Amino acid sequence: MTAPASEHIRFAADRMLGRLARWLRVIGQDVIYGRHLSGYGLIHAARAENRLILTRDRGLKQKQPPKFIFIDSDDYREQLRQVIRECGLRAGDTLFSRCLECNAVLQARSKESVETLVPPYVFASQEKFFWCPHCRRVYWPATHHQKMVEELRIIGVL
Repeated sequence: MTAPASEHIRFAADRMLGRLARWLRVIGQDVIYGRHLSGYGLIHAARAENRLILTRDRGLKQKQPPKFIFIDSDDYREQLRQVIRECGLRAGDTLFSRCLECNAVLQARSKESVETLVPPYVFASQEKFFWCPHCRRVYWPATHHQKMVEELRIIGVL
């Protein structure tokens, strides 16, 4: 099923799509994901929060779900391309705006406020920091950021 093109789609990914959920978060998409999201749990969460289901479960259609996209490939790169294509998403301004672990929107933090939260080398070598208000992880743009951007270029998203 093809979803309508929109920049504001909220997703619910089944438990078979953890890597896809993470990469969608990298490009700034709102994606819930977890062990509880399969079968009727996935359907219930999608309905309750008005989310588009992403699934690899061939039997889901028989459970009368709300709108969903059946993910064709086992490869996360192809999965990401499929969702971007079918939903008309763009990866650009919202890169790295969500927590990769819990999906919360990241907040900018001053360098001084994270001094005790990051390794000394990171504090000395980085200027920009972001914080997850939900799980309290601290993020900063370093080589892992560059590697993710390069991966998105290889995938053809950027």
